[in-house]
Amino acid sequence: MNVNDFDFHLPEELIAQTPLENRTSSRLMVLDRKQETVEHKHFYDLKNYLKAGDCLVLNDTRVLPARLFGQKSDTGGKVEVLLLKEEGNDTWETLVKPAKRIKPGTEISFGDGRLKAVCTGESDHGGRQLKFIYDGIFYELLDDLGQMPLPPYIKEQLEEKDRYQTVYAVHQGSAAAPTAGLHFTTELIEEIKAMGVHVTFITLHVGLGTFRPVSVENVLEHDMHAEFYQVTKGTAELLNGVKEAGGRIITVGTTSTRTLETVANKFDGKFEEDSGWTDIFIYPGYSFKAIDGLITNFHLPKSTLIMLVSALASKDFVLRAYHEAVEEKYRFFSFGDAMLIL
Repeated sequence: MNVNDFDFHLPEELIAQTPLENRTSSRLMVLDRKQETVEHKHFYDLKNYLKAGDCLVLNDTRVLPARLFGQKSDTGGKVEVLLLKEEGNDTWETLVKPAKRIKPGTEISFGDGRLKAVCTGESDHGGRQLKFIYDGIFYELLDDLGQMPLPPYIKEQLEEKDRYQTVYAVHQGSAAAPTAGLHFTTELIEEIKAMGVHVTFITLHVGLGTFRPVSVENVLEHDMHAEFYQVTKGTAELLNGVKEAGGRIITVGTTSTRTLETVANKFDGKFEEDSGWTDIFIYPGYSFKAIDGLITNFHLPKSTLIMLVSALASKDFVLRAYHEAVEEKYRFFSFGDAMLIL
């Protein structure tokens, strides 16, 4: 299976640079994977495709404002830091630019010295281990001083931080938003619940590997990044009940999908309370054990995400739908429009 099999032409002007004012006004392409038909709707039409007894599964991770801009304490040279993973004891795995100027022992100051960091180790590709020094609460300082780590294809500044958060974001820890969830409002979720549709949450902290291109020609040689997930006992019991009653499990986003498929693979098609790290790689030929439908955004060419979508619907059907989305001028990627696959 060649990575070029998942390529498509995307005009740059279709890459959404800013979110729409109204979250639910995004367009929604609806794919019937059995009939291989396509409908063009809006996200607020989602309710028409759900029914009592179904279950929506959303990822309640919260994006850290993980991009910090500071200066070297000794020279004043500018430094950009991206937080990747907390390692404990106020120490983080980070990416630093310019990395060659940050060596073990180097101190970086942020926000007039309200937050400082000392480099305690280094790794490949600009990776640095930083130990932070501060008074007060770290996450409050980060919220004040940090910026959202927007994907590299978004060039515009984000005016409101919360527009790169879902309205149900709770658990801090992601380097990127689970963007399929950005289309939901609290009001829409309540309307869906009122229809008798179950709504439940899992947590998967999205890593920057989400944006990492597949650098090998043979898809099977690609190494997936690992991400931390958690499924509660209540969610597991609800999902088992929905399955037993004949309801559909519809995941919101590839992160929710990967989490449920990880758990279902681990427990012979059932759901149990579980947490850990997953590097599951879903591509055509994969047999889904957990989900019946998916709400997702439009993904990058040759990415692991379009491969996952092509495993749920057929690759040829998905690529035809993407071609139609380009012709119909859908908005692509994180702040773009959505797709519903049933």
